Amino acid sequence: MADRGNSVSGSDRLLDQEPGHFLRRLFAHKGILVVPQDGTGLDASFDLAVFSTAVEKDNPDLAAAARLNIPVKTRPEYLADIVSRFKTVAVAGTSGKSTTSGMLAFMMQRLGMAPNFIGGGRVKQFRTPETQANYLVGSSDLLVIEACESDGSIVNYRPAHAIIANLDLDHHSVAETARMFEQLAAHTSGLVVVGADDKNLARCSFENVVGFSVDRSSRYQAIAVSYERFSTSFRVNGQGFELNMPGRHNLYNALACIALLSEMGVDLAAIASALPVFTGIERRFDIHLNDGRHLVVDDYAHNPHKLESLMQTMQGLSGIGGSICYIFQPHGFGPTRMMKQGYIDVFTENLRAVDRLVLLPIYYAGGTAAKDISSEDIADAVRAAGRAADVLDRDAVMAALGDYESYVVLGARDDSLSDFAEKIAAALK
Repeated sequence: MADRGNSVSGSDRLLDQEPGHFLRRLFAHKGILVVPQDGTGLDASFDLAVFSTAVEKDNPDLAAAARLNIPVKTRPEYLADIVSRFKTVAVAGTSGKSTTSGMLAFMMQRLGMAPNFIGGGRVKQFRTPETQANYLVGSSDLLVIEACESDGSIVNYRPAHAIIANLDLDHHSVAETARMFEQLAAHTSGLVVVGADDKNLARCSFENVVGFSVDRSSRYQAIAVSYERFSTSFRVNGQGFELNMPGRHNLYNALACIALLSEMGVDLAAIASALPVFTGIERRFDIHLNDGRHLVVDDYAHNPHKLESLMQTMQGLSGIGGSICYIFQPHGFGPTRMMKQGYIDVFTENLRAVDRLVLLPIYYAGGTAAKDISSEDIADAVRAAGRAADVLDRDAVMAALGDYESYVVLGARDDSLSDFAEKIAAALK
């Protein structure tokens, strides 16, 4: 909104805690004023105050807005307003939506479609000194958004088209998320592009469906798939494609974009020319070291489905004897509590005898939370199943480096995990 000429200011408790945070400098460059989160930054001149749904009801800025009679909306409510002003493509799914939405926006830009974009991940090729790369201001009426189901607000979007990539356990039960996805599809005026291999989505009731798949027959089924170490080649409807990203999960992300763009009238050959140029999203399989001896990867994977996809991709890269140390930081006490059994199951099923799991303490970003679960609860159950699992802090991890060929740093929300992966890579060099 600042790039569109609006006056924007705001507060964030992280920026109160870390006055030197890089986001402060970026906001200052854009003329966005960062104020203390104590209510003093608001006055009667404001047209609107927008709050994350994670903000507690006793937040001083929220109280100030009420006292000053400033209209208040949640971020999802405000995003729904923005969605209604554009020909919007809403990208949903419990896994892969950051990559899919970023890939779609990048390919649209590459194809001259001048899209707008609001995403949850940072598109590497959108980064400049002035932007965090998780949005794009374009000249067209097209808008690509990452439509997250976490707070239930996805049902408020009324997009022109929707992608619903997959359905698994994440922020809510599968049944609850399925109902939200069905409502999103019902509110979509045009195409609903759906992952046809997904068993949970197959039970949902959708109309105007266009399917994409690898295993089952669909309008956009990938055939002649060849998984290379860091890339994938395949064919769709007679057209060859190259994707410079590894893993079956990224093939699905690409297929979703191919299906939507083709249905919007873009020639498959043109789509194929844009796809291999895409280099990905930050913290999605970011390689910090690959020197022939060690591989160090940083990834945002944080729910059971994402973890399983990444672990299977890593096993394909490392081969039968290549040992892998997974360093996972669960995020939030509530999400960890809900996904605890899923974590235990995925680690128990996918850790091999040569592998090890290291759990960092649960990431806590502040606020109200019942701290009645710990990383030890997960580690104990994984160890009981005969797998190698420990809980360590970061210093202890650094002190024990060198026993494994590959190291994978996993977890959401905490940007310092990227720095930690880089520190591991530097030590192994």
